[in-house]
Amino acid sequence: MVSQDFDLFVALAEIAGVFVGFGALISFARGDQVDETDLGRLRFVVTIGLVVIVAALVPVGLGRYGVAGRALWGWSSGIFLTIIWLAILSSIRDPESRRFFLSQARENPGASIFLSVFLEVPIQVPLFFAALGILPSLGAAFYTTALILNLCEAAMVLALLVFSRSAGTGGQGGRPAT
Repeated sequence: MVSQDFDLFVALAEIAGVFVGFGALISFARGDQVDETDLGRLRFVVTIGLVVIVAALVPVGLGRYGVAGRALWGWSSGIFLTIIWLAILSSIRDPESRRFFLSQARENPGASIFLSVFLEVPIQVPLFFAALGILPSLGAAFYTTALILNLCEAAMVLALLVFSRSAGTGGQGGRPAT
């Protein structure tokens, strides 16, 4: 891994940390005014932010142990996919999160489908390619693409949260289950 990758991934982890911090700040600022939909969005922003923080630091850590090239991107991608699926499965198992995702899918199915197809699929497919060694010369690009799209996903959910309140819509708006 080159120094540029190291710097980029650390910067992405820092940006994701900002999303986690904003999510926590919003929850404290709103106090008792947080409805179930806003709470679901807050949890989702924090979860995605934490996934990005860990995933951004995985190749940095593995690189420090001398893992490089295809092995670095294969292992990092496999770990990233595992983290994503652990987050998805833990959300599915949590009754409050499950209710949130189902209500969002019912309220705005078009947005849910659109965001799932145009964010979650493009996040996971490049990771599968890198993990399986498909087009190994693009391993770093695949990983970077997945990180950036995951960060965009967090930004979109945070924007939905912020703008749902400022527009006076309360719990309206769509966010798919991922």
